[in-house]
Amino acid sequence: MQERTRSTVSVVIPVRNDAEVLRRCLRAIARQTVAPDEIIVVDNGSSDESAAVAREHGARVIDQPQRGIGMASATGYDAARGEIIARLDADSVPGHDWIETILRAFARRPGVAAITGGGRFLDGPPRLRSLLSALYLGAYFALVSVALGHIPLFGSNMAIRRSAWLEVAAEVHRHDDLMHDDMDLAMHVGPARRIRFERALRMEISMRPLTDPTGMRLRLKRGRHSIAAHWPRNLPPRRVLRRLVSAVRSR
Repeated sequence: MQERTRSTVSVVIPVRNDAEVLRRCLRAIARQTVAPDEIIVVDNGSSDESAAVAREHGARVIDQPQRGIGMASATGYDAARGEIIARLDADSVPGHDWIETILRAFARRPGVAAITGGGRFLDGPPRLRSLLSALYLGAYFALVSVALGHIPLFGSNMAIRRSAWLEVAAEVHRHDDLMHDDMDLAMHVGPARRIRFERALRMEISMRPLTDPTGMRLRLKRGRHSIAAHWPRNLPPRRVLRRLVSAVRSR
């Protein structure tokens, strides 16, 4: 891919006390086949060295003291200058061609507003990592797709056109700390705009969601809240109908 003709890319990473895993993540970004144009680390009230680690690796650090992943992510998207905004978590490790794959996916499909991919656990029992990650993410994509009427976004491995973000920035529930930011963003991006799943987007993710019972209960609670908070206007049958109408009009 020729650097001079490609779209610009901003990488957004929300963090809170993630210094060690953030260092690993930023090193992986530094090894990309195509470098991003900027890296934005949103420090969501860390008491460790997260901000210092980010600056060591050339990231632009934005302080967002209001707690919440939704607020942190939205703050990063607002600040992004790239035509494409890529998002991952501090404890994730992207494949070496992650940025290049994102660029190719958007270049091939100019009508797509956002893309997302899956992930494979980088910790836990080695022989079970592939199986457990497939079960975990398979359940997420299957269940949330039914609720949305289309593919959801997975916050650890996704990218969105900046133009699409600007269209929904005022609609997302950035102040709701119980909201899953990726599900909320997908709710507002679709069904009028297209989201596509890209199998080639490789990402290693942490197994922490499965090893912390309290955290898992909170994630499930957030998942229910993230869907129900958009009802009744966004009940699944209504979203599917709007998606069909949008598809007919775009022909």
